[in-house]
Amino acid sequence: MVTAVKVPSLLLVWLGLVALGLTGCPRQPAGDAALRKVVFQSDWFAQAEHGGFYQALAKGYYREAGLDVDILTGGPGAGIKLKVAKGEADFGMNRGDDAILAVSRGLPLMMVMATLQHDPQALLLHADDPVKDFPDLDGRTVTAAVGMTWIPYIQQKYGIKFGLVPTSYGLASFLVDRSVIQQCFLTSEPYFARQKGVAVRVLPLTATGYDIYHAVICRRELLRKEPEIVRAFVAASIRGWQDYITNDPAPAHQLILARNRDMTAGQLAFSRQALIEHALVSGHAERGEATGRLNLERIQQEIDRLLEFGVLEKALRADAVATTAYLPAQSK
Repeated sequence: MVTAVKVPSLLLVWLGLVALGLTGCPRQPAGDAALRKVVFQSDWFAQAEHGGFYQALAKGYYREAGLDVDILTGGPGAGIKLKVAKGEADFGMNRGDDAILAVSRGLPLMMVMATLQHDPQALLLHADDPVKDFPDLDGRTVTAAVGMTWIPYIQQKYGIKFGLVPTSYGLASFLVDRSVIQQCFLTSEPYFARQKGVAVRVLPLTATGYDIYHAVICRRELLRKEPEIVRAFVAASIRGWQDYITNDPAPAHQLILARNRDMTAGQLAFSRQALIEHALVSGHAERGEATGRLNLERIQQEIDRLLEFGVLEKALRADAVATTAYLPAQSK
């Protein structure tokens, strides 16, 4: 014989409300509940140099990979390395040389994919400036982010000295003073100068042999505990970059314009074209480069170069700062 169990009437009412979703408690859609929240710290305000990440977000590549990605905008003082090291962000954008120095000083970080195969940094000059090549900088003054590793590298390589003025990340002084030489990105400042009617030239830093990756970093703990999350984020990001460069960039651009009110469609178009023309994202296939790919031999050469010129204080192995284990097969 089955004994009937009396259920209190208030409990019955509550169970009915739960079934109807009327309890007042927030409910996530089943699909969202299964997504892993991921925080990605970018290095600057939303721009075309982040286009692949925004394309992956806009077109749902991250969601397809099981990720709910939040892209945080950066800027001066973003503190990317510390945020990632402390777990406040899962991934971050960083220059390769900066990541190497951070690891040498004890931060538990690893590069897991390349954002840019080549450094877009350059020196911006007025078209009629007598400086034609880097040795001509001897005795001049350069406006730059003081502390950048390319500064001692260039001075020691060419045996020159030039003064430094800290950059304000604007072009006001450059536009009014024809003697100013300023650090820039191939993808950005030349556009603004020409918009103001100023004829300019650039000296890409890669011409000196100083050619570094711009990379995605994460903390070592994440690699150990959730390697599948790293693989998913890396694969979806590479997919986003390939799509952004080769197909319609409109999905990414719509997000970027919404998140950066100072951005314009004209600047986005210029920057994306510069990424393509200089092969900054895709690299050069004949050199074994590809979107997202990291080459440990090249990173070791960079480490050795930083050590040679006194920028790095102690020797490191490339596999202490970077790994290719989380790249999809086509990017290894």
